[in-house]
Amino acid sequence: MRNLTQNGRLYFIAIATAFAISFILTPIVRALALRFGWVDAPSSSVKTHKVTTPSLGGVAIFAGFAGTLLLLRFMTQFPTGTLRSLRGLLVGGALVFLLGIVDDLKKPAGLHFKPKFLVQGLAAVVLMSFDLQIHFIAPDYLAKLLTFFWVVGITNAFNIIDIMDGLSASQAAIAAAGFLMISLPSEALYVNFASAALAGAALGFIPWNMSSKKKIFMGDSGSLFLGFMLASVSLGTKYSKVNDLGVFAPLFILLVPMYDTLFVMYLRLRKGQSPFLGSKDHFALRMEEMGYDRVQIVVMAAAAAAVLSFCAFLVTQMTWVWALVIYLLVLAEILLLSRALAQVTMK
Repeated sequence: MRNLTQNGRLYFIAIATAFAISFILTPIVRALALRFGWVDAPSSSVKTHKVTTPSLGGVAIFAGFAGTLLLLRFMTQFPTGTLRSLRGLLVGGALVFLLGIVDDLKKPAGLHFKPKFLVQGLAAVVLMSFDLQIHFIAPDYLAKLLTFFWVVGITNAFNIIDIMDGLSASQAAIAAAGFLMISLPSEALYVNFASAALAGAALGFIPWNMSSKKKIFMGDSGSLFLGFMLASVSLGTKYSKVNDLGVFAPLFILLVPMYDTLFVMYLRLRKGQSPFLGSKDHFALRMEEMGYDRVQIVVMAAAAAAVLSFCAFLVTQMTWVWALVIYLLVLAEILLLSRALAQVTMK
């Protein structure tokens, strides 16, 4: 218990430090973006903003996360295994972050999806080289294959959902808090410290992203990095000693961005379009068409993510029967929601 209390203070310090770094650096990055023309212009019909806006806010998010972990390295003695796992996160995360920087600087067209998938796949291989992978599936080659697709999929899910101010960052902050909540009892230290730092870094960016006067976008450097880190921390805890269904808890924690990705891909394929091309089929934009304003949509999505994270915690603590009931109830709600959203006519 004493160890848990001591580490709990460090987790709070991690959140506060990452928040401070991200919050302080974001307006500095914004000023540099304006100075050097690192902006995102509404250059196509699928863009949802109406004015040219500074981008590369992901630089502050990455700095908040990485800077916090480096500072904590000098404040505490990480066990060897934890230190190795954090190194794997930082190496893989740096690869994805640099990919996002290149993609942001090549706007408006951006990189083709093939080189983006290639680098993301390489980052997933880096994780596995540090033994950060799915461990509850055999044989090992199948576990590695599923880890590869999981990491690449979640990385892009946070990029796809980044179509509205505050949406991707708030989902990332809540998801990171969800992983911290579930992992805390088991003291999976690398998950806890990484989740705390990631939550703080995302929260520090949100006020500037939603500002009306000094707005900045996180860009792909932010959304891809957040998605990659959350996919990575999801691989690092056992989730439940109560029932085997607890291993699927990450599906709840990351359900909102996963849902948007699958929903958009389904609607695009139904129209005969490529799932890799942009469109306005996102659930958030459909809710906007229904009459909700953007702040309401972000708040409702955040509330849904918080409820789903609590459901994730419940399925790790209950018997498999009650866990199954929760999974089925959430699935039924998703199907009802999808039916209603699919009937919205987009202009």
